[in-house]
Amino acid sequence: MFCPAGRAFAGEPSSPGPDYGGKILMGSIGEPSNLIPYLASDSASAEVAGLLYTSPLEYDKDFNIIKCAAEEWEVLEGGTFMRFRLREGLLWQDGHPLTADDVTFTYKLMIDPKTPTAYAADFLNVKEYRQTGPLSFEVRYDRPYARAAVTWMHPILPKHILEHENIASTKYSRNPIGAGPFKLKSWEAGSRITLEANALYFKGRPYLDEVIYRIIPDSTTMFLEARAGKLDFVGLSPQQYLRQTGGEWWEKNWHKYKYLASGYTYLGLNLKSPFFQDRRVRQALSFAIDREGIVKGALLGMGEPAFGPYKPGTWVYNTALKPYDYDPERARRLLSEAGWLPGKDGVLEKDGLPFEFTILVNQGNNERIKVAVILQQMFRAVGVKVAIRTVEWAAFLKEFVGTRKFDALILAWNILDDPDIFDVWHSSAAAGNGLNFVSFCNEEVDHLLEKGRASADRAERKVLYDRFQQILHEEQPYLFLYVPYSLPMVRSRFHGIEPAPAGITYNFDRWWVPRALQQ
Repeated sequence: MFCPAGRAFAGEPSSPGPDYGGKILMGSIGEPSNLIPYLASDSASAEVAGLLYTSPLEYDKDFNIIKCAAEEWEVLEGGTFMRFRLREGLLWQDGHPLTADDVTFTYKLMIDPKTPTAYAADFLNVKEYRQTGPLSFEVRYDRPYARAAVTWMHPILPKHILEHENIASTKYSRNPIGAGPFKLKSWEAGSRITLEANALYFKGRPYLDEVIYRIIPDSTTMFLEARAGKLDFVGLSPQQYLRQTGGEWWEKNWHKYKYLASGYTYLGLNLKSPFFQDRRVRQALSFAIDREGIVKGALLGMGEPAFGPYKPGTWVYNTALKPYDYDPERARRLLSEAGWLPGKDGVLEKDGLPFEFTILVNQGNNERIKVAVILQQMFRAVGVKVAIRTVEWAAFLKEFVGTRKFDALILAWNILDDPDIFDVWHSSAAAGNGLNFVSFCNEEVDHLLEKGRASADRAERKVLYDRFQQILHEEQPYLFLYVPYSLPMVRSRFHGIEPAPAGITYNFDRWWVPRALQQ
């Protein structure tokens, strides 16, 4: 449920109707790594790229799949065959027509093994793709595929721009050409990214003239900038939400929102490390974690403990699994069974190797740093010594996640509406640029994920994903920590905000500012 804090919704109008003009200053803790969306997996890239491109289909505010760039969409033959027809008059931001040629180019690029993407699996499941006209195409599957429609919610890329480019090194990764509501105006590395309204956008020009992302790699600094009036939109920490944004001035100038986020935070363990190859060790570390304590200590209660990759309360969530209780004594027994015995200074040892590892945290994320400190104390109580290292976001991704050179790290994943998470957990995603960077490989999980995404029957999928969650619960490749509350805060002069299950930014192109309040 959405709980706006303050005296009014930001969407309450104070003028007759939407006005064009104005800009919004957004705070971003990380800088995008690549604005060709298939080549990046970080949230900063996804957020910005999401405003630059369009797709045949999209989610509405209630997570229903609806037509977007597609004017017609048919699902036939029991879900194994789909026909699409794009809208007439679609244009890229440079005025070039967007046609089915671009969809075909995107599809071929995604199935090309030379394309360094983590998102090829959806496209590789297509049995036959056929362009049937300048604006039309059709796809066929061997069998019903649960993510068939989701596949065509991926962005369309411009053939006329990228067909002769090396996609891995193209200049367009920092100078993209899209067909979405906004287009890139400028990118000052390490400082800010400015987008401007795309007058050629098929849904109509956004009301705002500009969206400016200020890159501020520290959440405390970001909050101070918001308080000084140098940001219009910021995600609050629990302490900022509860203790630092109350009173008449805040209620007059800002609107706060609170809802359970569609994402979870976890401690990922490198399963190639000698510390974490024995699942009894991973289970022991999970028993050593007081998740309720983390939620209270690091989030001030603004979240819920997590025990798997799905959001509590959704149909796919496996309620039959017994959560890992906080049980340090059981943790010690399991570690002893795995051969880790007390050594110097109370640190466990095995074959002369002390149980000492490093948790990586991205710089500027104070919440995750607090979580790391709490985990450090909890693990020390069972004989495991932990160091904490903070790393700047781009280096975090490139030098550690991308190379698999880490012991453990704290990160978060979005929880999508469809339960298929093949791209994160299938063993094929452990290679190259895949998202399975903890190197979890399990034949039964592979089979369950393959079958789950091939079925359109919710009851059948429920059985498959319940078993999948059970295996993750037993294996503990991630130590799932919590699902936080999302706590966005927006300046009160912005109108058109309509909270919904999809959050508050699903209709960002319809946000507006009364002309008298534009800056």
